[in-house]
Amino acid sequence: MQTLKLVAVSAGLSSPSSTRLLTDRLLQAARYRLAEQEYAVDVQVVELRDLAVDIANNFVTGFPSGRLQDAIDAVTDADGVIAVTPVFTASYSGLFKSFFDLIDPAALTGTPVLIGATGGTARHSLVLDHALRPLFAYLRALVVPTAVYAASEDWGTGGDEYTEGLPTRITRAGNEFADTVAARPARRAEDDEVVPFEKQLADLRLD
Repeated sequence: MQTLKLVAVSAGLSSPSSTRLLTDRLLQAARYRLAEQEYAVDVQVVELRDLAVDIANNFVTGFPSGRLQDAIDAVTDADGVIAVTPVFTASYSGLFKSFFDLIDPAALTGTPVLIGATGGTARHSLVLDHALRPLFAYLRALVVPTAVYAASEDWGTGGDEYTEGLPTRITRAGNEFADTVAARPARRAEDDEVVPFEKQLADLRLD
């Protein structure tokens, strides 16, 4: 049985948070779909709130801490990535953007990505197409068609975990993501090594 590695990046700041809740729901939908196709799934969730200081220090020093490097490696080595952010000032959070600023622009090329966002009002749902899609298009990731935005009113309490509409979008997005991941060739350990630009310059000086 083939094992696929899914990594979810959650940029929620509180604990618990609606951002993490949406992240978990999307992961659950994708795992269920892949299980139907008889894939084993290895799942890892990266909580950016736990890496906030490490991310800031990386920008100052130019070097990641061990656990930040582990998180970056997990994302870049994944067969598929789920990325969910809260909305701040009509866009993704600074913490979310700062983390992906640390990822090599070529490292996510062709990687299936499912994007999601949470906010207090449905008016911020355009963040998916005006901020998140352009970010991952720049990183040359393969963003699945359905993205999921969850406003505060989407999380119902009348016997269901969320109101009608949100679970349908979560299921559709999870299915699209899982099908895209399953259709991609498995990552190979012998993939071409990406040589950092600084090392290329150093090699040129030695010639």
